[in-house]
Amino acid sequence: MSTKNRTVGILTLGCKVNQYESEAIAEVLQQKGYDTVEADAEKSCDAYVINTCTVTSEADRKGRQMIRRLLSVNPNAFILVTGCQAQNNAKAIAAIPGVDYICGNTQKMQIVDAIDALFALGQKNERPDIHVGAFEKLPFEPMIIKRSERTRAYVKIEDGCENKCSYCAIPGARGPIRSKMPQDVVHEVSALVAAGYREIVLTGIETGSWGKDIGGLRLCDLLCRLDTIPGLERMRLGSLDPSSVTEEFAQTVAGLHTLTPHFHLSLQSGSDKVLASMKRKYNREMAFRAFQRLTDKIPGVLFTTDVIVGFPGETEADFEETKDFVTKIGFLMVHVFPYSKRAGTVAAELPNQVPQEEKHRRVSALSALAAEARKRIFESRIGQTTEVLFESKTPIGFSGHTDSFIEVQVPAENTDLHNQCRIVRITDFTKDYLIGELCDNEPKSAAIRTE
Repeated sequence: MSTKNRTVGILTLGCKVNQYESEAIAEVLQQKGYDTVEADAEKSCDAYVINTCTVTSEADRKGRQMIRRLLSVNPNAFILVTGCQAQNNAKAIAAIPGVDYICGNTQKMQIVDAIDALFALGQKNERPDIHVGAFEKLPFEPMIIKRSERTRAYVKIEDGCENKCSYCAIPGARGPIRSKMPQDVVHEVSALVAAGYREIVLTGIETGSWGKDIGGLRLCDLLCRLDTIPGLERMRLGSLDPSSVTEEFAQTVAGLHTLTPHFHLSLQSGSDKVLASMKRKYNREMAFRAFQRLTDKIPGVLFTTDVIVGFPGETEADFEETKDFVTKIGFLMVHVFPYSKRAGTVAAELPNQVPQEEKHRRVSALSALAAEARKRIFESRIGQTTEVLFESKTPIGFSGHTDSFIEVQVPAENTDLHNQCRIVRITDFTKDYLIGELCDNEPKSAAIRTE
């Protein structure tokens, strides 16, 4: 079967792990001769891969909506669906007329063979071919990327979660903890650095649990190995549970040369009562100590976080405790979500469900509080100089991020700053980013990234 001029559109919903997995699928398809593009309803493709999310009911709805939209504009295209919603609720996806193939998260890379088979068949399936397996005794699924569409490259080091939080459907969609072997991580990161990527983001479903299934290795052990890779400039971590930040972890990462002074610790609530009901592994004081350990040891460290408001039984007093916690930490960014019922979870059956209107009020109130903290951080940067890794063109010039993950934009009408590290003096800010001016006439180091 010739793959020449066959185009596969890939649509990725959800987290950085899904983004990595979609890139891994795209690379194998390209090696086989397919053209791959980022899918949307305006692009006509011969086949579409939809990598779904199921973290909220809205994510489920959006995934099914996108499948229908792609089918409405291109009903003859092959439709292949994978990801967390496919793993947890293949039946709902199979009910959409026009879906050809469904697989979950157990053997995601098999979707490439499925595309080959559909083109060889030459016609759409009357009913979707469903391959959703169980996770028992499955190892970490081999995946690797050698390039990325972004300036920073994501590297998936871990899959699965065993926390069993009362609100979350992800453990059922991702299975138990499975870690990529350390030598494989080192090899993949080394190759990406050699290809010109300046920043590597280590990601997983429960990143802080990397190594528990392979001889009790620890995440900080892996970070120490990666820190010695020649040419690696920035190493960033994906989301961590606050319980991962022990005194030993903080002490170890503070001594690394490449790890960025930015951590995403997933708080979820600042109330002891709500945290206990969520079945998180920490209370308010333990979470606060996690943030404080990193603040004490890493100069200029900044934090981002996730918070769920309107959890069943959350009172106004509980919500005030969360607001107080957010104020004390002073986050760079707070991703605020209204609690969303997930079928089959403990929280969906809890009494005292919070009305939707009240959830939305709390989202607005906490988001406003977080915006004030962000503004204070931005104000403190005025007049300072900082190194920025530039990523993309914007209406005013170019945009990039500092090592502490603050977005910075500079005017650069006739200059291509993509993948360059430059020194910038901060002159102003908006609610979303800093504005600066280039301080040097030459890049800090020449861009060597290869496409």
